[in-house]
Amino acid sequence: MSKNLSLTNENINPIFEEIRDLINNSRNRVYSTVNTEMLSLYWNIGKIIMEIQQGNERASYGDSVLNKLSQKLTAEFGKGFSKRNLERMRKFYIFFPIATTVSTQLSWSHYLELIKIEEEPKRNFYVQEAINSRWSVRELQRQKNSLLYERLALSQNKEKVLELAEKGQIIKSGKDLVKDPFVLEFLDIKENTEYLEADLEKNILEHLKEFLLELGKGFSFVGSQVRLTLEEDHFYPDLVFYNRLVKCFVIIDLKIGKVTHQDIGQMQMYVNYYDREIKNEDENPTVGILLCTDRNKTVVKYTLPKDNKSVFASEYKLHLPTEKELIEAVEEEKKNLEINENK
Repeated sequence: MSKNLSLTNENINPIFEEIRDLINNSRNRVYSTVNTEMLSLYWNIGKIIMEIQQGNERASYGDSVLNKLSQKLTAEFGKGFSKRNLERMRKFYIFFPIATTVSTQLSWSHYLELIKIEEEPKRNFYVQEAINSRWSVRELQRQKNSLLYERLALSQNKEKVLELAEKGQIIKSGKDLVKDPFVLEFLDIKENTEYLEADLEKNILEHLKEFLLELGKGFSFVGSQVRLTLEEDHFYPDLVFYNRLVKCFVIIDLKIGKVTHQDIGQMQMYVNYYDREIKNEDENPTVGILLCTDRNKTVVKYTLPKDNKSVFASEYKLHLPTEKELIEAVEEEKKNLEINENK
């Protein structure tokens, strides 16, 4: 009489995991193939439409052709070939006229967001960032809406702006991790309302995924209120992160109102402690960021050394800024620098 084999999680799990991996790998290959074919199809349809319209000429004739094409294609193949979608395919081809520049790492949904961007340098930046950071479509939308390109580009020289467009954001040092302002609209805190720093921290922790996206590339969360003990005194930095690209710890303290020299001094102490007691020899110096509603630029300037590379103060916005607001902020900053240089 044969013995029945008893099936337990211990002996069924390896079989399940192997089959699961096979299914997931197969699905990924199918998705990749379908996505590649879809992008190729839509690009070629856009190319044919542009040839009919002879570039930007004969637009009225081209529109009538699009109407008739849409009707016939929809009748033959069903939805997906409306006039609006055909116009999107045409724009797809116009903005990406070289087939080899169309990345199959991005989906058609990504490209529908990208072709909304008229300025080529900005569009190229978001293409590179979406690929490099593996943004979902939703993450791409959010970064566009928060004006990431403008925030990074407005305070840069022409050479740096060109680099942004060609390569995306390049992270080389701790300073590259700092934005001004940071945009925290996802916290859903209304401006001009009373809230405490503890409330702000709690809200960030509840929206940690979105906060990591706003921080940028390479960040991982270490902890909140991580205790530091100096003799008998205890200190608690609000948030601690690690950036694998720069290979350094990043400490963030949250401040409501103006930054004081005491705030800066405390952050410098945190940074020094991490550099001397926590970081390894092969890691880079710790970065400290005071995230505040009022940067108090003059106090920051005279509290920190001229060659400061470790402690920064950045303002945060609880709403999506307009490009006008960002430009005005940058122009004000330039004026302040000119005034200080002439003193």
